[in-house]
Amino acid sequence: MNYIWEVVGRQPTGQQPSGADTVQKLCDRVASSTLLEDRRDAVRALKSLSKKYRMEVGTMAMDHLVRILQSDRTDTEILGYALDTLYNIVCSDEEEEPADDSEEESQQKQEDDLGAQFSEKFIGEPDNITLLLTLLEEFDFHVRWPGVKLLTALLKSQCAPVQSIVLVSPMGVSRLMDLLADSREVIRNDGLLLLQQLTKGNTAIQKIVAFENAFERLLEIIKEEGSSDGGIVVEDCLLLLLNLLKNNSSNQNFFKEGSYIQKMKPWFEVGDDNSGWSAQKATNLHLMLQLVRVMVSPVNAPGATASCQKAMFQCGLLQQLCTILMATGVPADILTETINTVSEVIRGSEVNQDYFASVNAPSNPPRPAIVVLLMSMVNERQPFVLRCAVLYCFQCFLYKNHKGQGEIVATLLPSTIDASSISAGQLLCGGLFSADSLSNWCAAVALAHALQDNLTQKEQLLRVQLATSLGKPPVSLLQQCTNILSQGSRVQTKVGLLMLLCTWITNCPIAVMHFLHNQDNVPFLTAQISENQGEDERLVQGLCALLLGICIYYNDNSLENYTKEKLKQLIEKRIGKENFVEKLGFITKHELYSRAAQKPQPIFSTPEHMLFDHEFTKLIKELEGMITKAVLKSSEEEKKEEEVKKTLEQHDSIITQYNALIREQDGQIQELKEQVSTLSSQREMLQNTVTQQLSQIQQHKDQYNILKLKLGKDAPVNGLQTEEQSQLREQLEDLQRQHQRLQTQLTERDALITGLKEAEVTPSTDRSSSDVTELQRELEDLRAQLQSQSAEITELQRENQELLRASHATGSEVGVCEELESRLSAQTAEAQKLKEEVQALLQRKEVMEKELSSASSSAAIMETEKSQLQHELQESKKEQDDLLMLLADQDQKILSLRHRLKALGETIEDEDDLDARDQFDDDDDDEEECDE
Repeated sequence: MNYIWEVVGRQPTGQQPSGADTVQKLCDRVASSTLLEDRRDAVRALKSLSKKYRMEVGTMAMDHLVRILQSDRTDTEILGYALDTLYNIVCSDEEEEPADDSEEESQQKQEDDLGAQFSEKFIGEPDNITLLLTLLEEFDFHVRWPGVKLLTALLKSQCAPVQSIVLVSPMGVSRLMDLLADSREVIRNDGLLLLQQLTKGNTAIQKIVAFENAFERLLEIIKEEGSSDGGIVVEDCLLLLLNLLKNNSSNQNFFKEGSYIQKMKPWFEVGDDNSGWSAQKATNLHLMLQLVRVMVSPVNAPGATASCQKAMFQCGLLQQLCTILMATGVPADILTETINTVSEVIRGSEVNQDYFASVNAPSNPPRPAIVVLLMSMVNERQPFVLRCAVLYCFQCFLYKNHKGQGEIVATLLPSTIDASSISAGQLLCGGLFSADSLSNWCAAVALAHALQDNLTQKEQLLRVQLATSLGKPPVSLLQQCTNILSQGSRVQTKVGLLMLLCTWITNCPIAVMHFLHNQDNVPFLTAQISENQGEDERLVQGLCALLLGICIYYNDNSLENYTKEKLKQLIEKRIGKENFVEKLGFITKHELYSRAAQKPQPIFSTPEHMLFDHEFTKLIKELEGMITKAVLKSSEEEKKEEEVKKTLEQHDSIITQYNALIREQDGQIQELKEQVSTLSSQREMLQNTVTQQLSQIQQHKDQYNILKLKLGKDAPVNGLQTEEQSQLREQLEDLQRQHQRLQTQLTERDALITGLKEAEVTPSTDRSSSDVTELQRELEDLRAQLQSQSAEITELQRENQELLRASHATGSEVGVCEELESRLSAQTAEAQKLKEEVQALLQRKEVMEKELSSASSSAAIMETEKSQLQHELQESKKEQDDLLMLLADQDQKILSLRHRLKALGETIEDEDDLDARDQFDDDDDDEEECDE
């Protein structure tokens, strides 16, 4: 206290002043001192008094301390003292321990109330929180750390108001996220606690924190601290992660999309030696398992849950959890939570369920994990929570898993029973008929889940036969369940068996027929329902009413004694319809019914409260109304309802046809709309074109009115053009006739040339020479005519061009007049036709020139041949003269030889006699040939 008196300014003499006086003087010193050192000393004194005189300091000094925070921002020491003082005011003192428990509770309540009052006063001015957030940017340890503690205390006391102020403060959450990056572990750890309080129950702040890269930073801290082997810091990080992810679908999706699920796998890598787990490690691993469950919780959106389950299987997280599940030495609470986690990871996921079915326990011989877990479930020495977890795991394994349901039921069928090994079916039957009521209930519920929404397995289970004792024939599983019910078992056992039977025969007329075929079942049910029993048995009565109602609703009337109508008459006589409906309502009115309907996981405080299954509550909700209507309806109403059903079915078929027709018409309408849209666009284009044409017509009309005076001058021009066109047409006709004549002449010349070629083998020299000369002359004439014709055609083209130019000039002047335009267009068409004919004549001229050149080349060839023939003729004449001279010489020699022969006395015939003889011989030969 001496230091305080020094600050106040006097020594304690005589009676010392009260704490309130001291605090008041210190507050005056803070308010009035101009020197920073004096204010700093006064605030330090207030800090030392703030715990003992909390009320006085909080009441009188809070405003002065806030002003210090505002005005003395440059001095970090005084800021630290002020923040520590405010923290002591708003935070309850947990160090003081009163003498006894009653005083401790009373004192603690007063402290809490006082802290809440001061906190409310501080945040009454929102700028104070904004000021505090600004001070957190200060890196000095003596400012940042007390600021973090103060804001955490305010959040604990007044969470919602502080959250709303931080949320609207610019960069408020970002400033707090910077605390996780602080290199000083004290500030970082307290920043984790601050963010835990800040993110409680506020989805908006949770989203902002998540998008400020909180997941990445928290996972890094967990890894740095040793994951599950880490200390309290890992626990704080996991608690903050749970706050960010629980019931926040946006953050869950961000966590999955950021591939953070894959980074969770190393957390669950446990060694072979699992003995001696520390309490902190168990806590950390428990929180890690809860974090996995948050991502795959059944209350999440089905699509989000399925994607997380897929990611956990692909990254090996599910496999790692199954390793922990089958490991030895794992603490019971961790094993229980691991089973619950595996349950929700495989629930409704076919791939994960198939993998879980293939997992084997490390035993000798290896056994399926499902069998090992069921052994724990039906073992009454196992902890209750562990047995509940195994049941939940089995339910999740069979959820929407028809393949798994078939495998479980197959282990009960006679053809698949293996006596050398324990199967899941054997364990369920053993638990169903054991002396432990909890085992009865668990086995019945597990077997009911093997039949859930699976008509095939319900029918297959009717084949199961049980050997009850030696010497007696086997009974069906269905009959054995009813036998146990009639033997007066415990309530829990009865409830379990009734739930199994209701699930079994629902929507299965064959199972209903088997159940009704036993003559004792219906009387037993009616007796149970009609009796007035105690409070505990009312639930059994309701379930019996439900079972009997299912027998009515799903009855196919195959048994004559137990048709729908006869069962309803039996209810009316033995029980009464109103009483039946009242007993049926006992189920939903039970206090444990609503608790079981909330979540799929079976969570019960004690084994006695284990009565309802979550899936069965949904079945009750579905069947209760239908059974009530079925029982209360008369036969006439049922007939009417059947007729209505048939009518509705007909209506449904008609509606289906109409729906198809409507869909077809919708398609047609859509096509027509597209056509209308296209036509509308075309119509707009045409309208624009018409508008343009109308404007042009109006312009033409105006020009026409102006050019009316010029029509007198334009008429002679048009007449002249008509006369010129007539002349041109006549010239064209003459030209065509001349062309025809030339064509004929050319054809004749071609024929002549062909004849000359054929006769060139034995030519006549004089004739060939004259023909060739004549042909050359005619070809020259033809070439001259063609040249004349070409000149005429050229002149005609020139005149036509002049006519076209005149026509074009005239059209440009009077084109606006409709009459003149029509005349000009006709004249232009005729001129174009003439031009085409002239062009055709030119082409024919070219052809004729080609033919003429061909004829000239033929004439040249013939001239060459003629000269050759003349040369050959001269040679022949020379040879003939030589032969004549030789003949003359021979005649002289013959004549001289004759004279010599005559002189020698030989008879020599004259040449005339020889010729006559030769002629006579020839005539004789001819006559012989004729005779032949």
